[in-house]
Amino acid sequence: SGPPRSAVFFSRDQRPATSSQRPMSETHIVPTDKTKIREKTPDSRQENNNKKIVKSAGSVGIAVMCSRVLGLVREQIFAGFFGAGFTYDAFVVAFRIPNLLRDLFGEGALSAAFVTVFSHYDAKKSDTETFQLASNVLTFFLIFLSLLVLVAIYYAGSLVTLLAPDFAGMPGKVELTVKLTRIMLPFMVFISLSAVVMGMLNTKGKFFVPALASSFFNLGSIIGGTSLALLLPLFGQPAIVGMACGTLIGGVLQLAVQIPALYGTGYHYRPQLNLRDSGLHRILKLMVPATIGLSATQINIFVNTNFAASCAEGSVSWLYYAFRLVQLPIGIFGVALSIAMLPVLAKQAARKQVEEMKETLVSSLTMVFALTIPATAGLILLAEPIIRLIFEHGAFTPADTLATANTLIFYSIGLFAYSANKVLVPAFYALDKTRWPVIASFLAIGMNIAIVTLTIDRWQHLAIALSTSCVMIINCAFLLTILYRSMGGFPLRTLLHGLWKTALSCAGLVTVIELLLPLPGELLSGGIAGQCLGVFLLVTAGGVTYILILSTLKLPELDVLTAKIKAKFSR
Repeated sequence: SGPPRSAVFFSRDQRPATSSQRPMSETHIVPTDKTKIREKTPDSRQENNNKKIVKSAGSVGIAVMCSRVLGLVREQIFAGFFGAGFTYDAFVVAFRIPNLLRDLFGEGALSAAFVTVFSHYDAKKSDTETFQLASNVLTFFLIFLSLLVLVAIYYAGSLVTLLAPDFAGMPGKVELTVKLTRIMLPFMVFISLSAVVMGMLNTKGKFFVPALASSFFNLGSIIGGTSLALLLPLFGQPAIVGMACGTLIGGVLQLAVQIPALYGTGYHYRPQLNLRDSGLHRILKLMVPATIGLSATQINIFVNTNFAASCAEGSVSWLYYAFRLVQLPIGIFGVALSIAMLPVLAKQAARKQVEEMKETLVSSLTMVFALTIPATAGLILLAEPIIRLIFEHGAFTPADTLATANTLIFYSIGLFAYSANKVLVPAFYALDKTRWPVIASFLAIGMNIAIVTLTIDRWQHLAIALSTSCVMIINCAFLLTILYRSMGGFPLRTLLHGLWKTALSCAGLVTVIELLLPLPGELLSGGIAGQCLGVFLLVTAGGVTYILILSTLKLPELDVLTAKIKAKFSR
């Protein structure tokens, strides 16, 4: 590590209190006019935590929504250029390989482990020690991931053959997939380092910029990828190669856009590599079970990709388009709340505030269910008009629309559980009980293979979407049960009460959409403007109905959310 005098990250006025300066008590002391002492009650502290999570999740949700919308624009470009078939199937499998390695060794395991340890350092240690840990982690993983990418590039052919063996039956498909894989593999390094930077910013209370960073990934993919897709065919290269290069450009931008915000916290990267650093050891120790658990998830992805490649041509593309769409509510609600909740939970765990952890978890789950259950209903009812509006242009045919819409319906069934898992898993990390998500992941492999094997002959690619949803629901129930026992129980009645209100409000949403669905029939089957108007009217009518009923039933989490929105607009 560098000498202490060179590791100046904050000015004296900017420096937060260190562990020696912070009050040891968990209560906040507020002097009154009569010099008496009044303590903040646990209820008021928890209300502040809930407001903090809602505020952070709101910022993250807006940023993630921007990213997801740009992501849909990106998929629209792919659909218009390449449709669903030979070329896009190759791209999806090629992109899945760096994504698989990123999730396995980088962003997924690294992000969760780093935030847990970095939050502990931020709460208990000095700023110099905290930021020295960050520099050491960045250097270590820059070297490790770069070496991993070089190995993967060398074995790209074997990886493609392993992931999609049926591609060998189509001349040129394996070769194209290998070329795209080698171009996109370095993306893994940039996106994983971006996750570390995001964890640092989140712990420092900055959520909007890191969440918005993925928008720059999509912008790089759209602008850079489209430009190169139009240019490269002039030099004898397939257009899809340009889109692969655009993915790499997007990964660089996602990391670069966060650097100014990181420097704004007072941090300056100083190259250093200390393999004996206890903080690095703790991160690696936490990553081991996380990586093992994520390996189970990647095995499921491998199995599903293998099954999809054996189905009709276009199946890989239909599954990918549908899953990209269902990722919109998952990202806005599940991921946003997970990102906002993890630093709060980690600090509560470090301070042994068990009761507050329980309240934070239940409140976050209630918000997830209240936001994703109506989204599930909307996607199921409006799957076909939504897919037609977004994707049915250029090479994307009406048959592709129908196939993708049916896939979306099956994926949507497990949307609420998928989003809830995004909240439940970080809770296990905060409690340092990482083995349970690992066990759940490996149980999921067996369930996934069994469900797909039993149903794929009849339902083809739809069996994969159905299995994904079923596994997510079972996983959610399993993790919720284990967490309930591990924490010595939590306010289950509060959660069920919120679910009852959500279900009743959702019934109103379904009724309104079902009644109105026949009315804009001509709009939904007409031009783009008419389709936009029709979908907008249906979504607005259903959404307003849902919010009105839920407001009448007085869900506390909704009250916190609406209060924040009103406060924003009243400024």
